Amino acid sequence: MISGYKYFIISFLVVILLSFSNNEKEINPPIDHVFDTAAIQYKGMLESSKNLAFYPRTTDIDGKLKFVPISDWTGGFWPGSLWYMYEYTQDSFWKKSAMKWTKSLEKNQFNNTHHDLGFMMYNSYGNAFKLTNDSTLIPVLIQSAKSLISRYSPKVESIKSWKERTSPDGKQTWKFPVIIDNMMNLELLFFASKQTKNPIYRNIAIKHSETAMRNHVRPDYSSYHMVNYDENTGRVLDRKTVQGFSDNSLWARGQAWAVYGFTTVYRETKDQRFLVTAQKMANFYLNSPNLPEDKIPYWDFNVGQAGYKPEWNFDVLKYQPVPRDASAAAIMASALLELSTYSDAKLKTKYVTEAAGMLVSLSSDNYLANPGTNNHFLLKHSVGNMQKDSEVNVPLIYADYYFLEAMLRYNKITKF
Repeated sequence: MISGYKYFIISFLVVILLSFSNNEKEINPPIDHVFDTAAIQYKGMLESSKNLAFYPRTTDIDGKLKFVPISDWTGGFWPGSLWYMYEYTQDSFWKKSAMKWTKSLEKNQFNNTHHDLGFMMYNSYGNAFKLTNDSTLIPVLIQSAKSLISRYSPKVESIKSWKERTSPDGKQTWKFPVIIDNMMNLELLFFASKQTKNPIYRNIAIKHSETAMRNHVRPDYSSYHMVNYDENTGRVLDRKTVQGFSDNSLWARGQAWAVYGFTTVYRETKDQRFLVTAQKMANFYLNSPNLPEDKIPYWDFNVGQAGYKPEWNFDVLKYQPVPRDASAAAIMASALLELSTYSDAKLKTKYVTEAAGMLVSLSSDNYLANPGTNNHFLLKHSVGNMQKDSEVNVPLIYADYYFLEAMLRYNKITKF
Protein backbone atom coordinates (compact mmCIF):
# COMPACT_ATOMS: atom_id res chain seq x y z
CA MET A 1 0.00 0.00 0.00
CA ILE A 2 1.35 3.43 -0.99
CA SER A 3 1.50 6.02 1.78
CA GLY A 4 -0.21 9.38 1.30
CA TYR A 5 3.12 11.17 0.98
CA LYS A 6 4.49 8.72 -1.58
CA TYR A 7 1.20 8.87 -3.50
CA PHE A 8 1.47 12.65 -3.63
CA ILE A 9 5.05 12.50 -4.93
CA ILE A 10 4.21 9.89 -7.59
CA SER A 11 1.14 11.87 -8.71
CA PHE A 12 3.20 15.04 -8.89
CA LEU A 13 5.86 13.36 -11.05
CA VAL A 14 3.20 11.90 -13.35
CA VAL A 15 1.68 15.36 -13.87
CA ILE A 16 5.13 16.82 -14.64
CA LEU A 17 5.94 14.03 -17.10
CA LEU A 18 2.58 14.36 -18.83
CA SER A 19 3.03 18.10 -19.04
CA PHE A 20 6.50 17.65 -20.53
CA SER A 21 5.17 15.12 -23.00
CA ASN A 22 2.36 17.45 -24.08
CA ASN A 23 4.74 20.34 -24.50
CA GLU A 24 7.06 18.22 -26.59
CA LYS A 25 4.14 17.21 -28.75
CA GLU A 26 3.03 20.80 -29.18
CA ILE A 27 6.50 22.04 -30.10
CA ASN A 28 6.83 19.73 -33.10
CA PRO A 29 5.67 21.50 -36.26
CA PRO A 30 3.07 19.51 -38.25
CA ILE A 31 5.23 19.07 -41.35
CA ASP A 32 2.96 16.65 -43.20
CA HIS A 33 -0.05 18.85 -42.59
CA VAL A 34 1.73 21.93 -43.93
CA PHE A 35 2.88 20.22 -47.11
CA ASP A 36 -0.54 18.62 -47.61
CA THR A 37 -2.07 22.08 -47.33
CA ALA A 38 0.55 23.49 -49.67
CA ALA A 39 -0.27 20.80 -52.25
CA ILE A 40 -3.89 21.91 -52.33
CA GLN A 41 -3.06 25.59 -52.35
CA TYR A 42 -0.38 25.38 -55.02
CA LYS A 43 -2.42 23.22 -57.37
CA GLY A 44 -5.00 25.98 -57.15
CA MET A 45 -2.27 28.57 -57.75
CA LEU A 46 -1.06 26.71 -60.83
CA GLU A 47 -4.60 26.75 -62.18
CA SER A 48 -4.79 30.50 -61.57
CA SER A 49 -1.30 31.20 -62.95
CA LYS A 50 -1.23 30.24 -66.60
CA ASN A 51 0.87 33.10 -67.97
CA LEU A 52 4.55 32.33 -67.44
CA ALA A 53 5.41 36.02 -67.79
CA PHE A 54 3.65 36.92 -64.54
CA TYR A 55 4.46 35.58 -61.08
CA PRO A 56 2.15 35.35 -58.06
CA ARG A 57 3.24 37.74 -55.32
CA THR A 58 0.40 38.69 -52.95
CA THR A 59 -3.24 39.72 -52.63
CA ASP A 60 -4.03 43.10 -54.15
CA ILE A 61 -6.08 45.84 -52.49
CA ASP A 62 -9.15 44.57 -54.35
CA GLY A 63 -8.71 41.14 -52.79
CA LYS A 64 -7.55 39.48 -56.00
CA LEU A 65 -4.40 37.51 -56.68
CA LYS A 66 -1.66 39.96 -57.65
CA PHE A 67 0.91 39.02 -60.27
CA VAL A 68 4.19 40.77 -61.04
CA PRO A 69 6.43 40.79 -64.16
CA ILE A 70 9.78 39.09 -64.56
CA SER A 71 11.65 42.20 -63.40
CA ASP A 72 10.11 42.06 -59.91
CA TRP A 73 12.41 40.90 -57.12
CA THR A 74 9.94 38.26 -55.91
CA GLY A 75 9.65 36.23 -59.13
CA GLY A 76 11.99 33.45 -58.01
CA PHE A 77 10.05 32.57 -54.88
CA TRP A 78 7.22 30.90 -56.77
CA PRO A 79 9.33 28.32 -58.62
CA GLY A 80 11.43 28.03 -55.48
CA SER A 81 8.35 27.05 -53.47
CA LEU A 82 7.48 24.48 -56.12
CA TRP A 83 10.97 23.03 -55.84
CA TYR A 84 10.47 22.64 -52.10
CA MET A 85 7.25 20.79 -52.81
CA TYR A 86 9.21 18.43 -55.04
CA GLU A 87 12.00 18.02 -52.47
CA TYR A 88 9.52 16.94 -49.81
CA THR A 89 7.17 14.80 -51.90
CA GLN A 90 9.47 13.55 -54.68
CA ASP A 91 6.38 13.81 -56.89
CA SER A 92 7.31 14.46 -60.53
CA PHE A 93 4.28 16.73 -60.86
CA TRP A 94 6.01 19.34 -58.72
CA LYS A 95 9.33 18.85 -60.48
CA LYS A 96 7.75 19.48 -63.87
CA SER A 97 5.86 22.54 -62.64
CA ALA A 98 8.94 23.93 -60.87
CA MET A 99 11.18 23.53 -63.90
CA LYS A 100 8.66 25.18 -66.19
CA TRP A 101 8.42 28.24 -63.98
CA THR A 102 12.17 28.28 -63.33
CA LYS A 103 13.05 28.42 -67.01
CA SER A 104 10.57 31.25 -67.54
CA LEU A 105 13.04 33.41 -65.60
CA GLU A 106 15.97 32.69 -67.92
CA LYS A 107 16.41 36.19 -69.33
CA ASN A 108 16.74 37.60 -65.82
CA GLN A 109 20.33 36.37 -65.83
CA PHE A 110 21.17 39.61 -67.63
CA ASN A 111 19.24 41.86 -65.26
CA ASN A 112 21.68 44.27 -63.60
CA THR A 113 19.20 46.97 -62.63
CA HIS A 114 19.07 45.94 -58.95
CA HIS A 115 20.67 43.58 -56.47
CA ASP A 116 18.04 40.85 -56.22
CA LEU A 117 19.58 38.30 -58.59
CA GLY A 118 19.95 35.87 -55.70
CA PHE A 119 16.28 36.02 -54.81
CA MET A 120 15.24 35.77 -58.44
CA MET A 121 17.73 33.26 -59.80
CA TYR A 122 19.29 31.25 -56.98
CA ASN A 123 15.95 30.47 -55.37
CA SER A 124 14.75 29.18 -58.74
CA TYR A 125 17.72 27.93 -60.78
CA GLY A 126 19.81 27.23 -57.69
CA ASN A 127 17.20 24.97 -56.16
CA ALA A 128 16.63 23.39 -59.55
CA PHE A 129 20.32 22.48 -59.81
CA LYS A 130 20.52 21.17 -56.25
CA LEU A 131 17.54 18.87 -56.81
CA THR A 132 18.22 17.73 -60.38
CA ASN A 133 21.98 18.13 -60.88
CA ASP A 134 21.15 19.38 -64.38
CA SER A 135 24.40 20.96 -65.58
CA THR A 136 22.63 22.99 -68.27
CA LEU A 137 21.36 25.26 -65.48
CA ILE A 138 24.85 26.30 -64.37
CA PRO A 139 25.62 28.86 -67.11
CA VAL A 140 22.47 30.80 -66.24
CA LEU A 141 23.52 30.99 -62.60
CA ILE A 142 27.03 32.08 -63.51
CA GLN A 143 25.74 34.83 -65.79
CA SER A 144 23.37 35.91 -63.00
CA ALA A 145 26.37 36.22 -60.69
CA LYS A 146 28.20 38.29 -63.32
CA SER A 147 25.22 40.62 -63.51
CA LEU A 148 25.15 40.94 -59.74
CA ILE A 149 28.84 41.80 -59.32
CA SER A 150 28.54 44.47 -62.00
CA ARG A 151 26.94 46.51 -59.21
CA TYR A 152 29.97 46.15 -56.91
CA SER A 153 32.05 49.20 -56.06
CA PRO A 154 35.67 48.67 -54.93
CA LYS A 155 35.52 52.13 -53.35
CA VAL A 156 32.52 51.29 -51.20
CA GLU A 157 33.40 47.59 -50.97
CA SER A 158 29.74 46.78 -51.37
CA ILE A 159 27.14 45.83 -53.97
CA LYS A 160 24.77 48.68 -54.73
CA SER A 161 21.19 47.70 -53.92
CA TRP A 162 19.02 50.27 -55.66
CA LYS A 163 19.36 52.90 -58.32
CA GLU A 164 19.91 56.44 -57.13
CA ARG A 165 16.78 57.56 -55.30
CA THR A 166 15.37 60.41 -53.30
CA SER A 167 14.74 59.89 -49.59
CA PRO A 168 11.08 59.60 -48.49
CA ASP A 169 11.14 63.12 -47.05
CA GLY A 170 12.53 64.48 -50.33
CA LYS A 171 15.49 66.12 -48.60
CA GLN A 172 18.28 63.80 -49.73
CA THR A 173 19.47 61.94 -52.78
CA TRP A 174 20.91 58.54 -52.05
CA LYS A 175 23.59 57.89 -54.64
CA PHE A 176 24.77 54.49 -53.39
CA PRO A 177 22.11 52.89 -51.16
CA VAL A 178 22.75 49.42 -49.73
CA ILE A 179 20.07 47.53 -47.81
CA ILE A 180 20.49 44.68 -45.35
CA ASP A 181 18.36 42.48 -47.65
CA ASN A 182 21.36 42.33 -49.98
CA MET A 183 22.98 39.78 -47.67
CA MET A 184 20.51 37.27 -49.07
CA ASN A 185 21.89 37.49 -52.60
CA LEU A 186 25.46 36.49 -51.77
CA GLU A 187 24.89 32.72 -51.86
CA LEU A 188 24.68 33.01 -55.64
CA LEU A 189 28.20 34.45 -55.71
CA PHE A 190 29.69 31.66 -53.62
CA PHE A 191 28.07 29.16 -55.97
CA ALA A 192 29.57 30.89 -59.01
CA SER A 193 33.07 30.81 -57.56
CA LYS A 194 32.81 27.10 -56.81
CA GLN A 195 31.59 26.36 -60.32
CA THR A 196 34.07 28.56 -62.19
CA LYS A 197 37.06 28.22 -59.81
CA ASN A 198 37.24 32.01 -60.10
CA PRO A 199 37.54 33.66 -56.66
CA ILE A 200 36.19 37.04 -57.81
CA TYR A 201 32.59 36.23 -56.88
CA ARG A 202 33.51 34.83 -53.47
CA ASN A 203 35.83 37.75 -52.71
CA ILE A 204 33.13 40.29 -53.52
CA ALA A 205 30.64 38.43 -51.34
CA ILE A 206 33.08 38.50 -48.43
CA LYS A 207 33.93 42.18 -48.90
CA HIS A 208 30.24 43.06 -49.04
CA SER A 209 29.62 41.08 -45.84
CA GLU A 210 32.50 42.75 -44.02
CA THR A 211 31.18 46.17 -45.01
CA ALA A 212 27.68 45.24 -43.87
CA MET A 213 29.03 43.93 -40.58
CA ARG A 214 30.88 47.19 -40.07
CA ASN A 215 28.13 49.62 -41.08
CA HIS A 216 24.72 47.91 -40.89
CA VAL A 217 25.14 46.18 -37.53
CA ARG A 218 24.63 48.37 -34.49
CA PRO A 219 26.63 47.95 -31.24
CA ASP A 220 23.70 46.06 -29.68
CA TYR A 221 23.50 43.75 -32.74
CA SER A 222 20.27 45.13 -34.11
CA SER A 223 20.50 46.31 -37.70
CA TYR A 224 19.99 49.36 -39.83
CA HIS A 225 17.91 48.81 -42.94
CA MET A 226 19.72 51.10 -45.40
CA VAL A 227 23.18 52.62 -45.47
CA ASN A 228 23.92 55.32 -48.04
CA TYR A 229 27.53 55.74 -49.10
CA ASP A 230 29.60 58.38 -50.86
CA GLU A 231 30.24 56.55 -54.10
CA ASN A 232 33.60 58.30 -54.58
CA THR A 233 35.11 57.70 -51.15
CA GLY A 234 33.09 54.89 -49.59
CA ARG A 235 32.25 57.08 -46.59
CA VAL A 236 28.95 56.41 -44.81
CA LEU A 237 26.59 59.34 -45.37
CA ASP A 238 23.33 58.09 -43.89
CA ARG A 239 21.89 55.20 -41.92
CA LYS A 240 18.16 55.11 -42.57
CA THR A 241 15.10 52.90 -42.85
CA VAL A 242 12.81 52.63 -45.84
CA GLN A 243 10.56 49.87 -44.53
CA GLY A 244 10.98 50.01 -40.77
CA PHE A 245 9.29 52.32 -38.27
CA SER A 246 12.21 54.66 -37.65
CA ASP A 247 15.89 54.88 -38.49
CA ASN A 248 16.88 53.47 -35.08
CA SER A 249 14.13 50.85 -34.73
CA LEU A 250 14.25 47.09 -35.25
CA TRP A 251 12.52 46.24 -38.50
CA ALA A 252 11.64 42.58 -38.00
CA ARG A 253 12.24 41.29 -41.51
CA GLY A 254 15.49 43.24 -41.82
CA GLN A 255 16.89 41.53 -38.74
CA ALA A 256 15.80 38.17 -40.14
CA TRP A 257 17.54 38.92 -43.46
CA ALA A 258 20.70 39.73 -41.52
CA VAL A 259 20.73 36.57 -39.39
CA TYR A 260 20.04 34.42 -42.44
CA GLY A 261 22.64 36.20 -44.58
CA PHE A 262 25.50 36.14 -42.09
CA THR A 263 24.77 32.49 -41.34
CA THR A 264 25.07 31.69 -45.05
CA VAL A 265 28.34 33.58 -45.32
CA TYR A 266 29.72 31.67 -42.33
CA ARG A 267 28.75 28.39 -43.99
CA GLU A 268 30.70 29.36 -47.10
CA THR A 269 33.77 30.87 -45.38
CA LYS A 270 33.98 29.32 -41.89
CA ASP A 271 35.07 32.78 -40.75
CA GLN A 272 34.14 33.04 -37.06
CA ARG A 273 33.35 36.75 -37.34
CA PHE A 274 30.28 35.98 -39.41
CA LEU A 275 29.14 33.22 -37.06
CA VAL A 276 29.44 35.46 -34.00
CA THR A 277 27.58 38.24 -35.80
CA ALA A 278 24.75 35.90 -36.82
CA GLN A 279 24.47 34.48 -33.31
CA LYS A 280 24.47 37.84 -31.56
CA MET A 281 21.91 39.25 -33.99
CA ALA A 282 19.73 36.18 -33.47
CA ASN A 283 20.04 36.50 -29.71
CA PHE A 284 19.12 40.19 -29.79
CA TYR A 285 15.94 39.33 -31.71
CA LEU A 286 14.99 36.33 -29.58
CA ASN A 287 15.70 38.05 -26.26
CA SER A 288 13.70 41.17 -27.08
CA PRO A 289 10.88 41.83 -24.60
CA ASN A 290 8.87 43.03 -27.62
CA LEU A 291 8.78 39.61 -29.28
CA PRO A 292 5.22 38.30 -28.82
CA GLU A 293 4.61 35.07 -26.94
CA ASP A 294 3.68 33.19 -30.11
CA LYS A 295 7.05 34.19 -31.67
CA ILE A 296 5.48 35.94 -34.66
CA PRO A 297 6.94 39.46 -34.54
CA TYR A 298 5.28 42.79 -34.99
CA TRP A 299 6.36 44.18 -38.37
CA ASP A 300 8.70 46.45 -36.38
CA PHE A 301 9.64 45.84 -32.74
CA ASN A 302 9.46 49.53 -31.76
CA VAL A 303 6.26 50.85 -33.34
CA GLY A 304 4.98 53.88 -31.43
CA GLN A 305 7.52 53.60 -28.62
CA ALA A 306 9.27 56.53 -26.96
CA GLY A 307 12.61 57.31 -28.54
CA TYR A 308 11.59 56.07 -31.99
CA LYS A 309 10.46 58.84 -34.29
CA PRO A 310 9.24 58.00 -37.80
CA GLU A 311 10.15 60.31 -40.68
CA TRP A 312 7.06 59.26 -42.61
CA ASN A 313 3.37 59.96 -42.15
CA PHE A 314 2.57 57.37 -39.49
CA ASP A 315 -1.08 57.00 -38.49
CA VAL A 316 -1.06 55.26 -35.11
CA LEU A 317 -4.79 54.52 -35.32
CA LYS A 318 -4.88 53.01 -38.81
CA TYR A 319 -3.56 49.56 -37.93
CA GLN A 320 -4.54 48.35 -34.48
CA PRO A 321 -3.36 46.08 -33.05
CA VAL A 322 0.10 46.44 -34.55
CA PRO A 323 0.28 44.01 -37.50
CA ARG A 324 2.44 40.93 -37.28
CA ASP A 325 4.81 39.85 -40.03
CA ALA A 326 4.62 36.12 -40.75
CA SER A 327 7.29 36.51 -43.43
CA ALA A 328 9.83 37.70 -40.85
CA ALA A 329 9.03 34.72 -38.63
CA ALA A 330 9.42 32.28 -41.52
CA ILE A 331 12.78 33.75 -42.56
CA MET A 332 14.05 33.83 -38.99
CA ALA A 333 12.93 30.25 -38.33
CA SER A 334 14.81 29.02 -41.38
CA ALA A 335 17.89 31.05 -40.43
CA LEU A 336 17.89 29.77 -36.84
CA LEU A 337 17.68 26.17 -37.95
CA GLU A 338 20.80 26.45 -40.09
CA LEU A 339 22.54 28.57 -37.46
CA SER A 340 21.85 25.84 -34.89
CA THR A 341 24.01 23.41 -36.86
CA TYR A 342 27.07 25.64 -36.37
CA SER A 343 26.44 26.46 -32.71
CA ASP A 344 27.36 24.81 -29.41
CA ALA A 345 24.90 22.49 -27.67
CA LYS A 346 23.26 25.20 -25.56
CA LEU A 347 22.68 27.58 -28.45
CA LYS A 348 21.67 24.76 -30.76
CA THR A 349 18.91 23.73 -28.36
CA LYS A 350 17.80 27.34 -28.02
CA TYR A 351 17.70 28.01 -31.75
CA VAL A 352 15.90 24.78 -32.66
CA THR A 353 13.36 25.27 -29.88
CA GLU A 354 12.70 28.89 -30.83
CA ALA A 355 12.40 28.02 -34.53
CA ALA A 356 10.03 25.16 -33.74
CA GLY A 357 7.85 27.54 -31.74
CA MET A 358 7.69 29.91 -34.69
CA LEU A 359 6.78 27.10 -37.07
CA VAL A 360 4.09 25.75 -34.74
CA SER A 361 2.52 29.21 -34.59
CA LEU A 362 2.75 29.65 -38.36
CA SER A 363 1.10 26.24 -38.76
CA SER A 364 -1.86 27.22 -36.61
CA ASP A 365 -5.19 28.50 -37.87
CA ASN A 366 -4.04 32.01 -36.95
CA TYR A 367 -1.53 32.07 -39.80
CA LEU A 368 -1.93 29.00 -42.02
CA ALA A 369 -4.66 29.42 -44.60
CA ASN A 370 -7.56 27.02 -44.89
CA PRO A 371 -7.36 25.11 -48.19
CA GLY A 372 -9.05 27.02 -51.00
CA THR A 373 -8.71 30.42 -49.33
CA ASN A 374 -6.05 33.17 -49.20
CA ASN A 375 -5.69 33.30 -53.01
CA HIS A 376 -3.86 29.94 -52.83
CA PHE A 377 -1.01 31.23 -50.66
CA LEU A 378 -0.04 29.27 -47.57
CA LEU A 379 0.51 31.97 -44.95
CA LYS A 380 -1.66 34.89 -43.93
CA HIS A 381 -0.67 38.09 -42.11
CA SER A 382 2.58 39.38 -43.56
CA VAL A 383 3.65 43.00 -44.05
CA GLY A 384 5.46 44.16 -47.17
CA ASN A 385 6.08 47.90 -46.83
CA MET A 386 4.20 49.72 -44.09
CA GLN A 387 5.72 53.10 -44.92
CA LYS A 388 4.04 52.95 -48.33
CA ASP A 389 0.91 51.39 -46.84
CA SER A 390 1.60 48.53 -49.24
CA GLU A 391 0.94 44.81 -48.68
CA VAL A 392 -0.18 45.13 -45.07
CA ASN A 393 -1.69 42.05 -43.42
CA VAL A 394 -1.67 40.00 -46.63
CA PRO A 395 -0.04 36.82 -47.92
CA LEU A 396 3.39 37.17 -49.53
CA ILE A 397 5.04 34.56 -51.73
CA TYR A 398 8.38 34.88 -49.96
CA ALA A 399 6.72 34.11 -46.62
CA ASP A 400 5.57 30.81 -48.12
CA TYR A 401 9.00 30.08 -49.56
CA TYR A 402 10.91 30.46 -46.30
CA PHE A 403 8.17 28.69 -44.35
CA LEU A 404 8.53 25.60 -46.54
CA GLU A 405 12.32 25.88 -46.41
CA ALA A 406 12.22 26.05 -42.62
CA MET A 407 9.96 23.00 -42.46
CA LEU A 408 12.41 21.06 -44.63
CA ARG A 409 15.33 22.17 -42.47
CA TYR A 410 13.51 21.23 -39.29
CA ASN A 411 12.69 17.83 -40.72
CA LYS A 412 16.35 17.17 -41.57
CA ILE A 413 17.71 18.41 -38.26
CA THR A 414 15.31 16.45 -36.08
CA LYS A 415 15.17 13.29 -38.18
CA PHE A 416 16.90 10.36 -36.49
